[in-house]
Amino acid sequence: MYADIAHNKRRTWVLIGVMSTFVIGLSWLIGAMNGVDASSSIIAGTLIATIYSLISYYASSSIALSVSGAKPIQKSQAPELFTVVENLCIANGQPMPKVYIMDEKSPNAFATGRDPEHASVAFTTGLLALLTKEELEGVAAHELSHIKNYDIRVMTIVVVLVGLISLIADILIHTHIFRGSDDDSKSAGLLMIAGIALAILSPLFAQIIQLAVSRSREYLADASGALLTRYPDGLASALEKIAAHGTPMQHANHATAHLFFSNPFGATAETRSFFTNLFATHPPMEERVKRLRSMGR
Repeated sequence: MYADIAHNKRRTWVLIGVMSTFVIGLSWLIGAMNGVDASSSIIAGTLIATIYSLISYYASSSIALSVSGAKPIQKSQAPELFTVVENLCIANGQPMPKVYIMDEKSPNAFATGRDPEHASVAFTTGLLALLTKEELEGVAAHELSHIKNYDIRVMTIVVVLVGLISLIADILIHTHIFRGSDDDSKSAGLLMIAGIALAILSPLFAQIIQLAVSRSREYLADASGALLTRYPDGLASALEKIAAHGTPMQHANHATAHLFFSNPFGATAETRSFFTNLFATHPPMEERVKRLRSMGR
């Protein structure tokens, strides 16, 4: 468990570093193609990234809850669920998050919030009806681990970087292709070709990196959740039940899909191809179950 946690943390920050390099590189390229010195263009790109990130940082939680149709509840409305979450929070040394319920037959859950003091967890009615107490504890521990590990903050940063890379790439294409270049030299032509290629490919690479980070954080939350409950089989059993259910959520949304415990567009236990995995928000269910079962041995 500890090895999985350490590995996934390192991998996530490496991927974020790569994405940040994309932002800086594209900012420099826009400056170079428009006669602006490197330091000015990089500073401008960093300022835009910071402002964009702060807006998303503070607004993302309320947007996710609203889009998913989650409603806040009190302990009297779901005493068993509240008790499970409270006990796990005490064991994990973290504040009690706000608890939400989604009127949804598909079994699923998600956590959101910029830090443990401003966090929320949401569960579907289908999940509560389907799982045993031990399985529910596993899912709740997984979501609380996302909060404790600051996964929501990390993914917010990643999503913002992806959007920013797409925005900068779009600016790069429009400011140069449609304006043209006043410099007909060979070096200017090569720079233009490189700029167009990066503008087209960068958003795709950024999207792939975002999905890789999302999958990495799911493995991390599985390992952390298993460590919290000391019963990885409970979480593995929950995953198997959800995979067998396989029903997509009514309020499934691509913008918030990475937040959910399992793919909101329908879980599957089938083996996926490398290409399919590359563009998936979640790791294969069978791989997650396999890792958890090996922890329990």
